[in-house]
Amino acid sequence: MTRTPPPAAPPPGRRAVLAALTGAALGAAGCTGRTAPGAHPSRTTTPTHASQEPPAGTGSPSPSPALPRTTPWRPTSAEVQPAAKLRAVRLVEAIGAWAAGQGGAAAARARVAALGLPTALVGQAGPLLPTADQTALQVVDAQYGGILSRSASVLVVCRQWTRRAGTVSAGGTTVDVRLSRSASGWTVDALHPAQPGPAARFLAPDVRSVLSDDRIVLPPAAVADLRSGRVHTSVARAMLGLARTYRLEVSVVRSGHPLDVFGTSRPSDHPRGRAFDVWRIDGHAVVDPATSRGLIERFMRDAAAAGSYNVGGPVLLSGGSAGQFFSDATHHDHVHIGFRT
Repeated sequence: MTRTPPPAAPPPGRRAVLAALTGAALGAAGCTGRTAPGAHPSRTTTPTHASQEPPAGTGSPSPSPALPRTTPWRPTSAEVQPAAKLRAVRLVEAIGAWAAGQGGAAAARARVAALGLPTALVGQAGPLLPTADQTALQVVDAQYGGILSRSASVLVVCRQWTRRAGTVSAGGTTVDVRLSRSASGWTVDALHPAQPGPAARFLAPDVRSVLSDDRIVLPPAAVADLRSGRVHTSVARAMLGLARTYRLEVSVVRSGHPLDVFGTSRPSDHPRGRAFDVWRIDGHAVVDPATSRGLIERFMRDAAAAGSYNVGGPVLLSGGSAGQFFSDATHHDHVHIGFRT
């Protein structure tokens, strides 16, 4: 999100290593902070592996490959509106993960109804509800696309594994979950899954470098954004520059973000491929109150030095060009880095 105016599978051995959340299909769509072995919790550790390969044949049939074990997601105590994030995450988990025999739209509607949410939301799920025998889903992060007193956009970034006829495939998406607030709490009004578009035949060298840089952690929708060729090279150059000093974990690049600055009619830089958001720096979540403010400040200033005209985060910095730095409730949980071209 800016002040002025989310699927391709991740490359093997690199980013497809977050464990995914199967609990939604089993009635455990809520969020906890425990870390399952091999899983990627939302805020604390780095992923280590995806699914296990079946054992080598010994003359008897090999078992089907296992879906990854998963870690439920939980917001920190420092969230602006933790209930809004929980509501959005629970819905994504409920639609996007199910046990064997519980696939399909009808079963998804039953899971959504159990949350007390409109079952019509299932029809808006898009890539979140693939045709598969069984799925596992891991929420990587949930960040604000916008937060007002009675409405919100929560961007639920997730990885998803699907089993079809004994074959496990990795993918994922980012979903812009729109919510409204009443006296009874937050409810979900609409889902807008990422639409990265097809992969381009040729990519700029800087974009290819980003896709192969292990210090830049990208979720599936962001990988697809870069592969689409619709992200400006200014974004790629800034990522590469920052990665020389920091390990940055990106939440959103182009797709899966509101088209306009939330609550306004001003176009956001994200859908135009001119911005990216970072939710974790050197293993420290931006929203975590234990994360050094000095680290976040240095990162924001380095982002400005990398060419960003519009750097937002939880800390309001002085200096820079007019309006170059900003802070508000929406950017309490991530650093936004935008470019003019």
